[in-house]
Amino acid sequence: MTAVPPDSDLDALFVDDTPLLDVRAPIEFNEGAFPAAVNLPILTDQERHDVGITYAEHGQAAATSLGHALISGQTREDRIETWTNYIGASTHTHLYCFRGGQRSQIACEWLAAAGYNVPRITGGYKRLRNHLLDVFKRLPPLLVVSGQTGTGKTLLLEHFSNAVDLEGLANHRGSAFGGKVSAQPTQVNFENALAIAFLKQGSDTDVMIEDESRLIGRINVPPLLQEQMKASPILLLNDSLENRVERIYNEYIEQQWREYQAAYQDDPHTAFESYLLNAIDAIRKRLGGVAHEALRATMTEANAAHAAGKGLDGHRNWIRHLLTDYYDPMYNYQLEKKTGRIRVQGTAAELIDWYREQPSLA
Repeated sequence: MTAVPPDSDLDALFVDDTPLLDVRAPIEFNEGAFPAAVNLPILTDQERHDVGITYAEHGQAAATSLGHALISGQTREDRIETWTNYIGASTHTHLYCFRGGQRSQIACEWLAAAGYNVPRITGGYKRLRNHLLDVFKRLPPLLVVSGQTGTGKTLLLEHFSNAVDLEGLANHRGSAFGGKVSAQPTQVNFENALAIAFLKQGSDTDVMIEDESRLIGRINVPPLLQEQMKASPILLLNDSLENRVERIYNEYIEQQWREYQAAYQDDPHTAFESYLLNAIDAIRKRLGGVAHEALRATMTEANAAHAAGKGLDGHRNWIRHLLTDYYDPMYNYQLEKKTGRIRVQGTAAELIDWYREQPSLA
């Protein structure tokens, strides 16, 4: 049984997407995990609970004895077979439990007896998690892509290999209307995936990142990253109002509608209307009562026309007013505080050309 080397080599595990065999209980895995990890527990949630109670009441020896009794015989053989089936397709698999203690040690011993020498990560999940949190203390130089709502900041990032997509990792498009049909990750999983994304970028180049507020949906941007974003140079993306309306319409209405059709086949109209109305209601205080009611009425009219088979086009009306009356004034106010950090501004094509002409911004 081999153990994983010092912290300096942990980066490679994540950068190379090394397959990870997580033998923690499902309840632990669901609270936080790594993108390349598969949960094949040595103890089920109930078994872990029973062992924990025994440990609290009778001590470690009794708990260990109960653990062996719970996963003996055919149960043990079944779990070993599950592990070996996974390892057989993943030749460089590493294994861990929460702290690199008894569970991972026993799992590795059983696997070794079956002919599989699987590296065990000393310190377990806790060590790996802390290692990723430390990534935010050594972030590379950042270039923040900013711009009014609908200018296509996320689309611009797709042109750069040195970009980290916060909204993609958070599974949210940003803003009150950014929620997707599929759920956002847990905060821990977002942070783990984000740290790995930075590790994959390396430390010898600047990293492009979209200007975000503290929250992306219900996900918090890590405080250390927030601080660095607030002090980093800005690339300001510009586009016309009509282009922005059309871009938002395509992404937040047409694309979102297709997602709702697939997810709510029995009644997608009701679910889609609820998504839109809940989003506009979420910003009622910021809009003010009169503006909120007017926009909500326009949105309701567009929803009714869509339900009647007249298409989605009516949604462009409230999108245009929401941009000009709400998002643009709010963004312009915030931009006034950042003008000293603007390195360049222009259309997407102009920003791409400008960046390609820079020898290094790191």
